[in-house]
Amino acid sequence: MDAKDAKDPKETEPLRVGAAVRRRRRALDLTLAAVAERSGLSVPFLSQIENERARPSTRSLQRVADALETTTARLLAASDAARTIKVVRAPHGGELPPTARTRRLVRGQHQLQALEFTGEQDAGREFEHRNDELMYVADGAAEVEAEGRAYRLARGDTLFLSGGVRHRWRATAPDTRIIVVTVSDHIETPEP
Repeated sequence: MDAKDAKDPKETEPLRVGAAVRRRRRALDLTLAAVAERSGLSVPFLSQIENERARPSTRSLQRVADALETTTARLLAASDAARTIKVVRAPHGGELPPTARTRRLVRGQHQLQALEFTGEQDAGREFEHRNDELMYVADGAAEVEAEGRAYRLARGDTLFLSGGVRHRWRATAPDTRIIVVTVSDHIETPEP
């Protein structure tokens, strides 16, 4: 193949705009059904685009952009900006200072949030999140009460809680460390 026949990699790379489409749709407070009606595309296809399981053609992306009152260029730019890689370094060579109780493992406004809890927590405080949550016991042990039932977790155990499950938890061993990963509630983002 001659050099003149080679395609620009950007032309052959599939469009990855799911996160940007989802953010823009949520910023406009639109449902997938509303975007489907505006764009003439199906709800399942739009869901697949948002979850990066389908890549829209240029024409489909234009229809989505029109439905979201923006341009394809803005969606693509927002998509490129959405690809983020961040390292959050542990303080003091991996050990949390004795006064630290909670540490954010993901900084900034993202769809995924993660926190590390060390030591005792307020067992009387009850939580109920709109979205899913995963608890991982990195060290020690904990007891979680969810929907009236108690779960004892040891080092290495995980507990998945779907959105809407009321729960509370407490450390049951010294130096317990628990990692909690959640899907964030709606995040307001600027227009792409």
